Amino acid sequence: MGTPLVIFSGGDPVNRPDLLDLIRHAKKTRLRVATIPAATDKLTRSLINELKGAGLDQMALSLDFPEAERHDTFRGTPQAFIKTMRAVEWAHAEGLALQINTTLCGTTAPFFDAMTDFVRRLGIVFWEIFFLVPVGRGALLSGLSPEECELLFARIHAVQESERFIVKVTEAPHYRRFVAQRENARRPPRGATASMPASLTRSEGPGHTVGLAPRGVNAGNGFMFVSHTGEAYPSGFLPLSAGNVRGASPAEIYRRSPLFQDLRNPDALKGRCGRCEYRTICGGSRSRAFALVGDPLAADPWCGYEPADEEGNPVFESIQGERASAPDLALPRAR
Repeated sequence: MGTPLVIFSGGDPVNRPDLLDLIRHAKKTRLRVATIPAATDKLTRSLINELKGAGLDQMALSLDFPEAERHDTFRGTPQAFIKTMRAVEWAHAEGLALQINTTLCGTTAPFFDAMTDFVRRLGIVFWEIFFLVPVGRGALLSGLSPEECELLFARIHAVQESERFIVKVTEAPHYRRFVAQRENARRPPRGATASMPASLTRSEGPGHTVGLAPRGVNAGNGFMFVSHTGEAYPSGFLPLSAGNVRGASPAEIYRRSPLFQDLRNPDALKGRCGRCEYRTICGGSRSRAFALVGDPLAADPWCGYEPADEEGNPVFESIQGERASAPDLALPRAR
């Protein structure tokens, strides 16, 4: 399939007794390999040494707040912060490329600027900013409004333009629309474009495998999640199975499944997402649409962009079908 990257995720992938064997096998097939160990007592200097020795290219650690008490409370795990900080030091000592994953929701958003200052001091190569999809335990967390997303997009874009490490936004594909609009505004007006903004296709490293995809990636579109039981989902946050890899090849599931095919068809999208001129580079979060609306093809409730109709007139629509408003808001700051 030409897949460049495999990520061993979790739960905690360290609980797999064959994790090192899987990494070695993936490297033999010329994949770039990453993993995301949890901040537990199993996350030791010895483990990180073994991961590096097996050929691991990049390790990600979750960090949601710039200080211990809030992070530990958010994760529900005592000492998660200090264990993560130790792992940061060990990764650097082993020469292992380091990624930080941060969740953005109503609880963490006020601390975004503080997190930016903290993360830039960690010597990372990659910062993945994950916009909450309210499934599982995440359903108990406060979400974000479309207006708050836009304000966060502006801050993220500033970080992306100023820092050397790569910034990737996950489960907020409307960030691509935001950046495209900004880049269009810097050029003579020629109407909206459906091409990926150049600033969102940055890559580096061996074979340009570290970085951002040359086109938009979404659930089922350039991405597939295989569970520990073999179920193939468009995303780990979109729990609709398209088959099991014990009974069909991953390539067959990805290419032939009606669910995956629908998710790769921008014209199958509904509501504002289906009318949007940016749908080929964005497409909205299919996982969030399913979590909040129950339909993976529905409009993303966290996007407030109003596409124009065929005559160029804006069509205002909220998820309830009422006229949407965009009040002047200021994203709350941490105290």
